[in-house]
Amino acid sequence: MNKTSIDELCINTIRMLSADAVQKANSGHPGMPMGDAAMAYVLWTKFLKHNPKNPVWHNRDRFVLSAGHGSMLLYGLLHLTGHKISLEDIKNFRQWESPTPGHTEYCLECGIETTTGPLGQGFATGVGMAMAERYLSDTFNKQGFPVVDYNIYGIVSDGDIMEGVSSEAASLAGHLKLGKIIYLYSDNKITIEGSTDITFTEDVAGRFEAYNWHVQRVEGNDLKGIEKAIANAKKEKNKPSLILVRTHIGFGSPHKQDTADVHGSPLGEEELKLTKQKLGWPNKKFYIPKEALTHMRKAVQNGKKAEAAWDNLFSRYRKKYPVLVEKWHAFSESKLPEEWEALLPVFKPADGSIATRSASGKVLNAIADALPNLIGGSADLAPSNNTHLKKYADFGAAKGGRNIHFGVREHAMGAVLNGIALSRMLVPYGGTFLIFSDYMRPAIRVSALMGAHVIYVLTHDSVGLGEDGPTHQPIEHLTSLRAMPHLHVIRPADANETAEAWKVALKDTSRPHALILSRQNLPVIDRKKHSSASGLAKGGYILSDSKGTPDIIVLASGSEVHLALHAAEILRKSGTKVRVVNMACFELFESQPAAYKNRVLPPATEKRIAVEAGSTLGWYKYVGLKGEVIGIDRFGASAPAKVIFEKFGLIVDNIVSRANSVLKK
Repeated sequence: MNKTSIDELCINTIRMLSADAVQKANSGHPGMPMGDAAMAYVLWTKFLKHNPKNPVWHNRDRFVLSAGHGSMLLYGLLHLTGHKISLEDIKNFRQWESPTPGHTEYCLECGIETTTGPLGQGFATGVGMAMAERYLSDTFNKQGFPVVDYNIYGIVSDGDIMEGVSSEAASLAGHLKLGKIIYLYSDNKITIEGSTDITFTEDVAGRFEAYNWHVQRVEGNDLKGIEKAIANAKKEKNKPSLILVRTHIGFGSPHKQDTADVHGSPLGEEELKLTKQKLGWPNKKFYIPKEALTHMRKAVQNGKKAEAAWDNLFSRYRKKYPVLVEKWHAFSESKLPEEWEALLPVFKPADGSIATRSASGKVLNAIADALPNLIGGSADLAPSNNTHLKKYADFGAAKGGRNIHFGVREHAMGAVLNGIALSRMLVPYGGTFLIFSDYMRPAIRVSALMGAHVIYVLTHDSVGLGEDGPTHQPIEHLTSLRAMPHLHVIRPADANETAEAWKVALKDTSRPHALILSRQNLPVIDRKKHSSASGLAKGGYILSDSKGTPDIIVLASGSEVHLALHAAEILRKSGTKVRVVNMACFELFESQPAAYKNRVLPPATEKRIAVEAGSTLGWYKYVGLKGEVIGIDRFGASAPAKVIFEKFGLIVDNIVSRANSVLKK
């Protein structure tokens, strides 16, 4: 079989595997895999550096299918090149507990580098991957030893390009000259509603050139042209690359090619049969020609050779740079140095009040030397978020420093943090005001889905920020973030709890963490009178207590814990037995054994009151029907913080009054 025909055979194998899987599931998106098969084939067989038998190899190229609805394209490529996705998995496309869900989900062991589907997320995540590559290469590479040297390839769609997060990320990538990014843009001119002409007539090439990207055009079935374009993009070291590939959605379908009908619906049995006839394909389900499989499976040996060559390089590197190799292993194994906790600052009541955002900044700078893989910044708010590492350089177009200036791009920041975390060597953090977590929420959700180790520094956590008013005062945000599965939302009450929050966030590498921090100064709690700040690790803990079974339990988080403590002192003077429970993290508390939770919140004590400067919705789980919640269920106001707290009843006298009302019920 000549070279041209084996190429065509493999491409049609990818197309028909996708169409058959979607048809069997009676659900899915066949059009994009059929249209993009040719360019994906060229990329995966001629350029992509990967080892199907070791998909976690550090120096592999990363492939991001940003258009995650075309997931069958990736599953087909993974199976044909020898990854662990089996033909049976493909036959079970979109079925319960199958490793081939409707949109691609992070499974590094399967060869899937990131979760995609929400359009634009993959595009922006790839930018983070490229930033991680730059930081790691600057950290570890030496002359003659490029131990970190990989590209980030992606396939992006019209929808990806339309989404705002892609614009944010593209602007940042061009500014930073991230030349390791090479994206193939599937310019098929079709979206769900029809032709892109109805909504999307901009000059995409011109826009990306303005972003400082290297831009090329090529036809979607021109294999030599695609190969040349990718080769040209690899030569461009100082610009990310976008290759506009004019593809045809549903390629080969006699009646549905280039129509919206083939975007998100099966071809139908009759049209599938006609498509196979047109492409000269046997009318068989999930047919894989032996010649095609043999050709595609060359990736296994090619991958082994590539990794073996890298292993040889790293072996020589180990002998010459043993200290760097030790650091490499610390990065890759997520090891925290033994002495790092001793570096955490200890705050004393006598030192005076301090905002938890300021305490967080002190913590970051105290541990920065010991944790060289901790990297991050802010969405143009570093002076307010206190995220700047004072001794370290900025991440720029020439070098990968540790301080990242994301600009006013919260959504891109969230996705970029995901890409950095997926290096599995770096721990990224990103700061903004809690109110603006709304701008990055889709990326936070993807992070939680993947279990990416990202740390969000969300400051200005309540109406306590004062005069900036309701546009900047978070109300529903704590409840909203707490509702997100697999995300730890931690709201410390003072500076020492802030240090404990960082300790929790750095130790637990299995998920993202959101640190919710105050703008206003807060007293440092006297731990000689009250429980240790280490109780924060359990999420909720008894901070202050009376002897015997409590008459009432007062629960609070963050700045309102101080109000609860003062209210408890007044109530005790009248003979009331009061327990103050600091609920710094609902999720951590829920993960504790039932015996612990019942000890902190004994079922026998039904009289409870919760206090938090935000939505009351989530607290009823803990106070029950006989309890009360003092919170805010309307938007805030522009006024000095003290006035706002008074107007909303977030004062000691009101807590005492409401507690007495609960006691009388």
